[in-house]
Amino acid sequence: MDWTAARQALRSPPFASLAGALSRLDADRWPTHGSLTSIASGVRTSRGMPVRFVPPRGNGDGERRYYELRIAETGEVETRPANWHDLFNALSWIAFPRAKAAINAQHAAILEERGEAEALRRGPERDALTVFDEGGVVVCSSSPEAFRRIVDFEWKELFWRRRAELQATTRFLAFGHALHEKFLDPFIGMVAKTVFMPVDAGFAALEVRAQVARADEFLAHHFRDRANFAKAKLMAPMPVLGIPGWHPSTSEESFYDDAVHFRKQGPSPPRLAGSR
Repeated sequence: MDWTAARQALRSPPFASLAGALSRLDADRWPTHGSLTSIASGVRTSRGMPVRFVPPRGNGDGERRYYELRIAETGEVETRPANWHDLFNALSWIAFPRAKAAINAQHAAILEERGEAEALRRGPERDALTVFDEGGVVVCSSSPEAFRRIVDFEWKELFWRRRAELQATTRFLAFGHALHEKFLDPFIGMVAKTVFMPVDAGFAALEVRAQVARADEFLAHHFRDRANFAKAKLMAPMPVLGIPGWHPSTSEESFYDDAVHFRKQGPSPPRLAGSR
């Protein structure tokens, strides 16, 4: 999908968490590395380095630091030009600067602790970080029942029968940059990993940018504790196309009867990741 064709899609609900960053981009052309870096002014890594978006290293480049270590130590985020996946990663840094810095800090620290073996094969913690960074959604709710229904795979109850309750108590903020890329051309079967963020009753009434700022702070705290991401299975999966408004068919009850997309619970339910 080219830049012009994507503009309408980028205004749809799954991209709401990036709306603040998207609004600062030129509407008629792909952003450059320089323009993205300018928009990210003030964003820093956990080691205090200003974040800058730069072209990928060539095969002959003498710079050998691993991707996440390079970001932590220099602030340089390798970004392919005119590439949706990398653009959404950059926009995530702009929209969720604290959370992205916290995730990057853990990657870098674990790499430094475990050395070459970790670099060659990600351990369970870095795997979990990557899974959420690529395909995560923050579920912000004042209803513990909403969290429970996700864990118990009660999709029709959550998204259809209790829709009014869901809309009054719960907001879904897409975080993962690969997930955002998929929403340019969504397909049945899309699943995200979730982090649950308990909120007060007034959260749902906040403007989206305020919700994102609160979620950013929460995620930064969440990912400072390795117990919260000991393995990817701790994060409950969710069929994101079931979220009201995130797919044209969410207005039809029959959509939620698709047993392949909205499958039932398996034998080992995950714990409530992100709850306290």
